[in-house]
This record gives sequence, C-alpha cells and structure tokens, in this order.
Amino acid sequence: MSENELGAFLRARREALTPAEAGLPTGPRRRTPGLRRAELAMLAGISVEYLARLEQGRDRNPSPQVLGALSDALRLPVDARVHLRRLLKLQDHGHMCGMAPTPARQVRPTVRALLDRLGSTPAAVVNMLGEVVAYSEGYERLAGPLGILDGDPPSLLRYVFTDPRAREVYPDWDVVADQLVAAMSYGMSSGDPHTAELARELTITAGAPFSDRLAAGGLLRSRSGTERVVHPEVGELRLAYEVLELSETDGQHVLVHLPADDAAAAALDRLVGRRPGTLRAVGG
Repeated sequence: MSENELGAFLRARREALTPAEAGLPTGPRRRTPGLRRAELAMLAGISVEYLARLEQGRDRNPSPQVLGALSDALRLPVDARVHLRRLLKLQDHGHMCGMAPTPARQVRPTVRALLDRLGSTPAAVVNMLGEVVAYSEGYERLAGPLGILDGDPPSLLRYVFTDPRAREVYPDWDVVADQLVAAMSYGMSSGDPHTAELARELTITAGAPFSDRLAAGGLLRSRSGTERVVHPEVGELRLAYEVLELSETDGQHVLVHLPADDAAAAALDRLVGRRPGTLRAVGG
C-alpha cells in the first residue's frame, strides 16, 4: 500500500466526524477538527498508541475486527467500508483462497431443470457463501424488486448485512441475520478459506451486527420455518421456507418459499401471475 493510504483515510474520516455525530459531548476550545484521536480510540475499543501507529503508517496490517470497530465508531457508510476493505486487501496476503476450489457458481443440469419445473414457485440455489447462483421465475419476481438479485453475484449475506433495504424487507431482520451467520459458520468450521475471506470482508463492511454474531457462535441453522417479507408490490407476506441440501460435492442447497397463510397465497398468485388458488397455504 503506497503512501500510507489506509492511515490517511482513517485520519481524514476522524477529522470529518464531529463529536455530536459520534454521540459525544461537545466541549469548548477544540483545536482538533472532528474527533480527537483519544476519542476515536475509546469508541473503537483500541489504544490511542495503536490508532496513532495506524494513522502514521507504522502499522499497515490491522485485523478486520479492528477496522470493523473503527468503521462503526466513525459511522462509515457502506461505500466507505467497502473502500476500507479494499485498502486492507492490498496488504492482506495471509489467506489462501487462490489455492482452494472456488465455491460452485454453476448448477448441474438436473438442478436447473428442477428450477424450471418449479416455474412460478419461488426457489433458488444458494452456495456455501450465501450466493444465489440460480433461481426460478417465481423467485425472480419475488426477490428482484427487493434488491436481493442486484449483486454480481447476488449474495444473501451481503444484502442482509450491508443493504439498507434489508431491514425494511425483513421485519424480523435479527432472526434472518442469525440464520445466515449460522449457515456461514459451517464453512468457517470446515476451514474453507473463501468463507473466511467473506467473513473478513463483512467484519469491515457490516461491522458489529455481523462480527458480534460470528464471535458469539452457538447459532443453530434452521432448515425450515416461516419468515415475514415486506414486498413493494403486494405488501407483507408470511412465507414458509424449506432448505433442501444437494449433494455434498455441490456445496449448494435449494431454498424454496411457499405461502404460510391464505393472504400470502393470494398475494403470491398476484405477484407471479398465477390463477388465484393455484398454490394453497401450507400453514396457519
């Protein structure tokens, strides 16, 4: 990393953040623009000496946890967190993703045929990184307007933790976030470097909402349940979901959504253009 880009970025953001914006009292006779170094260090839970080393370029390889805490303390928006992650990645040579097989982003022909048969039923194939690698027409009509498919590739983890729309889409956001981290933990426990790399990324770009869940551990993944989704075209939906694991070599699963009540069944029929009553509710 040339010319201490990381340190310059951190100092510039510190000086641009007022004490009031950081939730601190504003005292008289402040000579330093924005936050003092000691104030930011306190908010981030690190020492003043270590923050000084980062800003001065004497330490250019902080952990993702430190940068995540600094991002939270600096109230960084997602685009600034992504930039910070890129600065760190220039220095991060410790991971071995290039030597490990890339998580599957293609689906087998029989799986693709299954999605085609499902047609207007919302169903998607998700890989071990939480990326949506294939989906049915019904899933596109359900998830497309929500922004879930905007990424390249679309990522449920990045959407839920870094897209501000996600907290409006999922009224029970905390439950959805717990489930995604629980699913991710399997890849972490198996030592997959791609999952570890994604965790490093989200530790910075999402901050505490992600890193606290990952550090806590003990989250159990549910392979079936009900979740609420607020859709811009048909309003709130109660959807039952099933997670169907594919073969272990695929490293993928099929996520299927079905209406959990009669109101959701009618709304899904309207959304995907089905004849009313085509798909009955599976729960009360």
